[in-house]
Amino acid sequence: MAKLRIISGIQPTGKLHLGNYLGSLKHFVELQDSGKYDCFFFIADLHSLTENYNPQQKQADVLEVIATFLALGLDPKKSTLFLQSAIPAHTQLAWIFNTLTPMGELERMTQYKDKASRQKNNVNVGLFTYPVLMAADILIYKPFGIPVGQDQIQHVELTRAIARKFNTKYGELFPEPKELLTPVPKVMSLLEPEKKMSKSLGDQHVINLTDEPDVIKKKLARAVTATEGGSENPGVENLLTILEQFDAEKSNAFWKQEADREIRYSEVKAVLTDTLDKAFATFRKEYARLLAHPKECAKVLHTGNIAAAKVATATLAEALTKVGLQE
Repeated sequence: MAKLRIISGIQPTGKLHLGNYLGSLKHFVELQDSGKYDCFFFIADLHSLTENYNPQQKQADVLEVIATFLALGLDPKKSTLFLQSAIPAHTQLAWIFNTLTPMGELERMTQYKDKASRQKNNVNVGLFTYPVLMAADILIYKPFGIPVGQDQIQHVELTRAIARKFNTKYGELFPEPKELLTPVPKVMSLLEPEKKMSKSLGDQHVINLTDEPDVIKKKLARAVTATEGGSENPGVENLLTILEQFDAEKSNAFWKQEADREIRYSEVKAVLTDTLDKAFATFRKEYARLLAHPKECAKVLHTGNIAAAKVATATLAEALTKVGLQE
């Protein structure tokens, strides 16, 4: 029996952080290692062009993402790892989907509004049509499911809507994929715990997967906690939620101390620093080795690009026939 296909991607916009790991990457590896799925994971470099970036840095950003994929345990023998821009069929299908997508649907996208508010001097058309390209990225592989975080559900719903519209207008072709939600709650900023952890807020707001112990210690020392105990402290909740993903027993003990108003936040930060250091020590070593051997990473992407292109090109041919652009 054929495995169910899943697909997801991550943008190359700088070093990946703890929010990326707990929100996506950890889940990717778990799904891959379950043996249940035909996994496709890609680097969304076309999407990353919608943000403010340095063109001279882009190839280094791509290298960092594929090195992170591999160092965390994504295995090219088990998963297809590829680069979005290497598969032109994505953008060709996206144009067809553009002709099916009402403007109103895109105007309602909350991520568009959020990103537009953060880069007011660069509210480009790509930022607006981002969800349509995302739908093409997904549907061109006819997947069963999409590993995503809660914040991507609106985009997945639009993807299903586009699949329905295409199938209704041109004939059945695309399945309506399901979201495979990560079991981890959102990881929040260290300094503004009411906001999602994001590198766009600044380096001190995030814990990068490559951060050394002394850097982690300094960042956590500045992390917001609370002046009083109790449950209404988002900074404390964020730190203990992170700790829970790596050591539930210690996290539960601190939660009890928090409820009893006996907690010492300096101790929480010290334990979390040590826990994160140990959790990513092997990763940091392998990541550094891979960065020193970029040809090894390039070979993985080359092989994955060929495999992904085979599937995507076949689907695009079917779509072009359906819409009347070829026999």
